[in-house]
Amino acid sequence: MPILEGKHILVTGVLTDSSIAYAIAQLAQEEGAEVILSGAGRGLSLTKRTAKKLAKPAEVLEIDVTVPEQLKSAATVVERLFGKLDGIVHAIAYAPPDCLGGNILKASWESVATTLHVSTYSLKALAESFQSLLKAAGSSSVVGLDFDASAAWPAYDWMGVAKASLESLTRYLARDLGAQQTRVNLIAAGPLRTIAAKSVPGFDQFEEVWRTRSPLDWRITDATPVAKACVALLSDWFPMTTGEIIHVDGGFHAMAI
Repeated sequence: MPILEGKHILVTGVLTDSSIAYAIAQLAQEEGAEVILSGAGRGLSLTKRTAKKLAKPAEVLEIDVTVPEQLKSAATVVERLFGKLDGIVHAIAYAPPDCLGGNILKASWESVATTLHVSTYSLKALAESFQSLLKAAGSSSVVGLDFDASAAWPAYDWMGVAKASLESLTRYLARDLGAQQTRVNLIAAGPLRTIAAKSVPGFDQFEEVWRTRSPLDWRITDATPVAKACVALLSDWFPMTTGEIIHVDGGFHAMAI
């Protein structure tokens, strides 16, 4: 039987079919899930267009994670449609240009605040808004996309800080949502060539170093390994795993040189 049979999963962050989130949504459908997508602002039309490429129709909700009213409205729609939510995929991140590029001192607080709000606090905002629906599922899973924040990366700057905050927040959410049997975990993915990646100056540096240091054959155009790990965490196959960061990076993180 498909491992997500009968489950309802909200996948955020789908822009194009090259998105990691799209690969997750596609595989979740193949594994039996009813998938709901979300988009925001100017990207919402892209999300709706991309949703049509999925094998099965998917509801598309407008969720700007910085707008509480949209989060509340989306939760109301999901409750009306399904009465529960078995899982959420957090695939949302954004940093203004001055927060990237290799000089962390140049960013204004306004830009840093935007980065942290969209890329970190949004995980809490989603979990809080859908908490009762996650609880109604009996056992549920929240999975976020991470980029290993244990080191300072070229050009990543405040996004790296946001990811470090995301890792810490995941542990606290795992603590507070565990009583209702909601698990919260992260997938620390290796670099993948997506629209989001193109916004990071010097992204090609990541590609090159992964090619030489990863013990496994990491392919920057293949999001399938990340999607598989995410779908596994959304399923019932990891019932006692929470507060965890699972690396899907070809083993890069474990190599000294």
